[in-house]
Amino acid sequence: MLTDRSLVENRLYRTLEQRIRPHIYGATAALDIQVWHVPGEPVPVEDALAATYTKAAVGDTWGPPWGTSWFRFHGSVPADWDGKPAEAVIDLGFGGGPGFSAEGLAYTPEGEPIKGLSPRNMYVPLGGISSGGLSSDTAARARGGAAIDFYVEAASNPNILDRFQPTQLGDVETAPDEPLFEVRKADLALVNQEVWQLVLDLEVAAGLANELEESLPRKWELLTAIDRTLDAVDLDDVPGSAATARAVLAPVLAKPAYASAHHVHAVGHAHIDSAWLWPLRETVRKVARTVSNVTALAADNPGFVFAFSSAQQHAWMKEHHPKVWRRLKDAVAAGQIIPVGSMWVESDTNMPGSEAMARQFTYGKRFFLDEYGIDTPEVWLPDSFGYSPGLPQIVKLTGTKWFLTQKISWNQTNKFPHHTFWWEGIDGTRVFTHFPSADTYNGMVTAKELVYAQQNYQDKGGGTRSLLPFGYGDGGGGPTREMLGNAERFADLEGAPTVQVEPPVKFFEAAHEEYADAPVWRGELYLELHRATYTSQAKTKQGNRRSESLLREAEIWSTAALLAGVADYPYDELDRIWKAVLLNQFHDILPGSSIHWVHREAEATYAKLAVELESLIAAAQQALAGQGSQPIVFNAAPHARDGVAALGAGTPAPGSAVSVSAGSAGYVLDNGLVTAVVDPCGLLTSVVDQAAGREVLAGPANLLQLHVDTPNMWDAWDVDKFYRNVVTDLTDVDSITEADGVLTITRSFGSSTVQQKVSLPAGAKRVDVETRVDWHEKEKFLKVSFPLAIAAERSAAETQFGHHFRPTHTNTSWETAKFEICAHRFLHVEEPGYGAAVVNDSTYGHDVSRHADEDGNISTTVRLSLLRAPLCPDPVTDQGEHVLRYALVVGADVADAAAEGFRINQPARTVTGAKGVEPAVTVDDPAVIVSAVKPADDRTGDIVVRVYESRGGRASARVVPGFEATSVVETDLLERETAKRDLTGGGVELALRPFEIVTLRFTR
Repeated sequence: MLTDRSLVENRLYRTLEQRIRPHIYGATAALDIQVWHVPGEPVPVEDALAATYTKAAVGDTWGPPWGTSWFRFHGSVPADWDGKPAEAVIDLGFGGGPGFSAEGLAYTPEGEPIKGLSPRNMYVPLGGISSGGLSSDTAARARGGAAIDFYVEAASNPNILDRFQPTQLGDVETAPDEPLFEVRKADLALVNQEVWQLVLDLEVAAGLANELEESLPRKWELLTAIDRTLDAVDLDDVPGSAATARAVLAPVLAKPAYASAHHVHAVGHAHIDSAWLWPLRETVRKVARTVSNVTALAADNPGFVFAFSSAQQHAWMKEHHPKVWRRLKDAVAAGQIIPVGSMWVESDTNMPGSEAMARQFTYGKRFFLDEYGIDTPEVWLPDSFGYSPGLPQIVKLTGTKWFLTQKISWNQTNKFPHHTFWWEGIDGTRVFTHFPSADTYNGMVTAKELVYAQQNYQDKGGGTRSLLPFGYGDGGGGPTREMLGNAERFADLEGAPTVQVEPPVKFFEAAHEEYADAPVWRGELYLELHRATYTSQAKTKQGNRRSESLLREAEIWSTAALLAGVADYPYDELDRIWKAVLLNQFHDILPGSSIHWVHREAEATYAKLAVELESLIAAAQQALAGQGSQPIVFNAAPHARDGVAALGAGTPAPGSAVSVSAGSAGYVLDNGLVTAVVDPCGLLTSVVDQAAGREVLAGPANLLQLHVDTPNMWDAWDVDKFYRNVVTDLTDVDSITEADGVLTITRSFGSSTVQQKVSLPAGAKRVDVETRVDWHEKEKFLKVSFPLAIAAERSAAETQFGHHFRPTHTNTSWETAKFEICAHRFLHVEEPGYGAAVVNDSTYGHDVSRHADEDGNISTTVRLSLLRAPLCPDPVTDQGEHVLRYALVVGADVADAAAEGFRINQPARTVTGAKGVEPAVTVDDPAVIVSAVKPADDRTGDIVVRVYESRGGRASARVVPGFEATSVVETDLLERETAKRDLTGGGVELALRPFEIVTLRFTR
């Protein structure tokens, strides 16, 4: 009778690892090796096949960081192997896990991709590499004497995150030249299939036994069967005894699952970061390797399905790997590869602006529709760093109905209470949402994952199922034959959830049907981790914000020029630019969590796009203004300003005078609306709203504060709350000067310098600040503080198509965890009757805190997060010069905050011309903002106008096109008709609920 569990487990481990697993492969035959080291960037397969190769051998080193080597392997099948299962086994020095070091893609001599190579997936099937290979699976039987010939494109990618130390490996320009890898194995090998199957049997049985409680008879039944199975293995003839040993274990593995068992819908997947610890160009190859793996696996396993997200990654195959693209399209047509996700990339969702977030879906959905005829029904975002509350409405308006992520399981403080629920956004839209209860997007279909998924599922009694994405991810690779073997064994097994490999739609349909009354979660899905991603890599974030603003302008003025008949619309140019901007919103690029190479390229891309967009804007405006000598001001903001209509151009009204006087207390600035005092330390010590007759500040403002910033784990990603324990107020001043009403304050600190320009613009109730920093700190966090004499219960942060509220207090652990928050162009606080806002041109990270003294005087401090200096994965993060603009807006309601946010991000432009420009569209309710004006994407000549209610209330608005329109319909975000609309008196009457988005399509 079995009484000691540990003895069985110890016996199993040693026997399995040392005496059984080594017999998966039998006899071997060495392959001859040749190599060609590519002198620069990767080359097409055609170039590699035509290159001159030199002799190589096992033990040779290869691969400087980011290099490429092409290996040619050739030989012949031994005569006595005829009819026996065999495959090639190649080890190029793999390490670091799949997708994180040396990787390869095997090709036939004709340049056809076969499959990828990586750690734990080192075989090359005989199909395509020999004249005798019959198929691509592990059962391929060799033909004695057949010639073997194949190539492997090998990438020598360094392991960047090794021990989280700063490294120069993160950029090809700074990485050393020494080889990183060594060729370890290049053999043909016989495959002992029964041994391979026995290994899987034992792993499944032992894994399940390990997860079951001691008191359960099933645990002991499994352990006893394992013990007897090991007795049946003849260690002198493991291959010959494997079938007999499997027969001992088979009855125990045949017992069906309990009727009440949780059901796991397993979906093959490979989460491939579009850039992260590798540059964009390497991701193209990662996708090719993974798709080749998946299509090879699909060919041998008809029931296998693979969910493949990110339209950009599909498009890369079409552009760069036409043979992989052909196989991909065939697998999609066969229903084995399932395009999912509905987005151009798996983007960040906190920081992209309104139109950019919408275009992530329109570009993604349209690609899948155009290329595959598939209207993807789900959002697939397993790894983004929190999810904005503006997202549900955007999802629904693209015809998408389900949402999936698992990242909230990473919360440091609070466990999210649901796995299946309705997520409600700021406008009231709800989307059916699921978090895989295995808490991973890199599943391997193990007993540990499956039993945990069953135990962890939070909605027992309502839902009975969860989804498990399985396959190696992050760096790609995807599912393996071992994972499919596991899934087969767990399909219906006592003690475990049932497992079925099937498309995501099967899960969502079943889950939705059984749990239509799932609970509701309202508001953002805030990730209690990775909060520093709102700030890291400031230039990448600035490039994104600037690109979004320029794209809006380019569309507006190019549309106006088209309507006026003075210029053609630059469809192709703007399409290409949008795709570049959307790509750089990927959740490890825009958040600032990639290697230096990625951010260096992103900054260069943004600079190039800015030049192109400025040129398009200038050309359209000049064409509209005509030739003349009159200054014409173009206002792209959705609000009239300085006498110029929204979305129009004209002559601005003259501004009022601004005075600056100096005294012993510092400088006093006055524009007739605001009086501001800057003390001898260069700090704002008073800001008086003259109309309200009240002091706005509760302490020195525009105060730069420097924190020690040493997060516990993820340098670029995290800021831990203890950063607040150490702070240095930067009050030392080098100089203060005044010129033309602008104060210039210069400071030095550490190895850095900062120059701030403080001014009061004419006719505006705000204080403008331009901060230029030459930043050379390490592991520091720079903030700027505005203590406000406002007793705010909550703050309002702009998000996509509106804003959302967060409490300023910390009554609960959920509120306390939000010590760093994201906002777009404005963050607003108010007490009954009075409010203020801080607006910015490129900052996303903020914190808001509420304070009270012993006398009950309550204030609210708003701080902007300006710069960080983490060392990993980019040791020079944010080093260098930055220009950051922000402003304090006094006496502001949320409408003022929105208007000033647009003002600072879309400054007016002056063109010398002959005439003004009437707006392409007008809206009579200032609460309703025009988000976009553009020609329809199908290029039929229709004009699309998108508006949204911006204040969180109900609105009635009349939208009037500034051009002759014959009809109008309401559409979804993909510009597909959803409702008829009437043109009455040349306009459209709208009744909008809070934060509602409406897209109108006018036919001219």
